Amino acid sequence: MKQIAFISGKGGTGKSTLVASLVQLVENKRFADCDVDAPNLHLLVAQEHQNPENYYGSKKALIDQSKCVHCDMCRQTCRFDAISEDHVVDPLSCEGCAACTVMCPTDAISLVDTITGVTDLQSTDYGIFASASLETGADGSGKLVTQVRKRLFDRDAEEEWTLIDGSPGIGCVVIASITGTDAVVAVCEPTKSGRHDLKRVLDVANHFKIPAYVCINKYDLDEMITMSIEQLCRAQDVPVLAKIPFDPEIMQALQNNMTPIQAGVLTYQQPVEQLWNKLKKEIEQK
Repeated sequence: MKQIAFISGKGGTGKSTLVASLVQLVENKRFADCDVDAPNLHLLVAQEHQNPENYYGSKKALIDQSKCVHCDMCRQTCRFDAISEDHVVDPLSCEGCAACTVMCPTDAISLVDTITGVTDLQSTDYGIFASASLETGADGSGKLVTQVRKRLFDRDAEEEWTLIDGSPGIGCVVIASITGTDAVVAVCEPTKSGRHDLKRVLDVANHFKIPAYVCINKYDLDEMITMSIEQLCRAQDVPVLAKIPFDPEIMQALQNNMTPIQAGVLTYQQPVEQLWNKLKKEIEQK
């Protein structure tokens, strides 16, 4: 099975729309939404949380008030100001460093597992789909992404392709999204910041020695910057698989909870089909 991650230097480049469209075009695949901070792939191709499972991704301090003698040593020790004057732990501030447990003279403090997110695995009209959402204020989103990918392969994988809607940026969630994949496709827009963000994303892919490809979305909004992006890609020997034009019908389709493929937007469908055919050929040749 070949795994392909779709990433972007920033949010809003059209990455999830592209993945949702490919989910409807590509046969013999399973797919995942690894943008756990703001998952939205389900809006176009699946339901939300049909088979939810809590994910315990961190530990937080908990004070047993029956044992606490209010010596205040825990509060004075905490570097994160997570313990109030009446010695109650704020879970949003607690980093689980365990310093307070060491200092407590009565062993009133313990670290307990904390729910940091919810994962889901479901069968859809387009194949097996894994996703997750991070709890508000929770940390460890990279670990949650890893859990999403693990759940995706809980069942025997007979499909030929895995499509991963990755997180934007270059942080740990992106690294967790692309680790072990056969290729990454970076989706960008023709703006100065978009070109800069693309370079950073390609540097991450290069660091992990993962073959990278580029899709330029709304390329005709500024063709001078599009040319600059193409020059960057040539300099780094990164193929540009497709250039998708701007079309107001794409937004109209999304507003109607449809992908551009479902809405029959040919200006979008043709370059996306071109992208997949080129990408498939590139991967099969490696």
